[in-house]
Amino acid sequence: MSAMTFSTEPGMGDPTAVVAKLRAKFGPVAVVIAIHAALFYLISSGLLHRMAEVALPQAVMVSFVAPPPPPKPAAPAAPKVVSVATVRPPPRVVVPVTPIVQAPVDNTITASPPAAQVASEAPPSPVVVAAPPAPPSPGPKTISSGVEYIQAPQPVYPTMSKRMGEQGKVVLLILVNEKGMPDQVKVQSSSGSSRLDEAGRQAAMRAVFKPHVEDGHAVSVYVIVPLTFQLAS
Repeated sequence: MSAMTFSTEPGMGDPTAVVAKLRAKFGPVAVVIAIHAALFYLISSGLLHRMAEVALPQAVMVSFVAPPPPPKPAAPAAPKVVSVATVRPPPRVVVPVTPIVQAPVDNTITASPPAAQVASEAPPSPVVVAAPPAPPSPGPKTISSGVEYIQAPQPVYPTMSKRMGEQGKVVLLILVNEKGMPDQVKVQSSSGSSRLDEAGRQAAMRAVFKPHVEDGHAVSVYVIVPLTFQLAS
C-alpha cells in the first residue's frame, strides 16, 4: 500500500486561500502580459496610429499667395465732338418809305412878341486898391571907424601860440545891439592861426560898446574891430 502524505501548512485545505495566494503570486505577471497584449492589438489594428494623430497637433501648411497686380488705369475717354448749330440771321424786314407830301403854305409873316426888357445891370462894386507894402526895414549898417567902447576888448595871448611863436592880426565883424552888447562875432579876416582867431573872438564877446544913436534912438550896428597879436622881441 502506498503511503499518503498530508501537508501540515495552514490553509492548504481552503480553496479561497489557495486562489488568493495564486493571485498574489501571479497577479503582476498577468497584468504585464495583459498590457503587452493590448499594445500588440493596438499596433496591429492601427488604433495606436489613429490615437496619436488625434492627440498630437497636426501641422498646418500655409502658402502665401502674391496679391494680384493693380488694375491698369483706364484710358481717358476721347472728348466728345459737339456740333454747333449754325444760327441763321433773322430775315430783314423792309419797311416801305411813305412819301411826305408838303401842303402849300401861304406867304404870311407872323410878328414875334416883344422881348422882355433886360434888367438893368447892378453898378460895379468899387475896386479896393491894396496899399503898397511897406519897404523892408534896412538891416544894421556897418561902422568901420569911430567905434566907441565902454570896455574895450582885452585879448589873452594863447600859451601854445607863444610857444610856437604865432602872431598876426585878426579882423572881427561884431553885431552890437541897442544896449551896446555884442550879439554875434564873426571872423572877417583870419590871423593865420585858429588859436589867435578864437582868442580875439572871445575878447570881443566880453567887450562893452557905447550904443549907436540915430534920430534920437539907439539902433543895432555892425562894427569892424581889428585885433593884433604880437610877441615882444
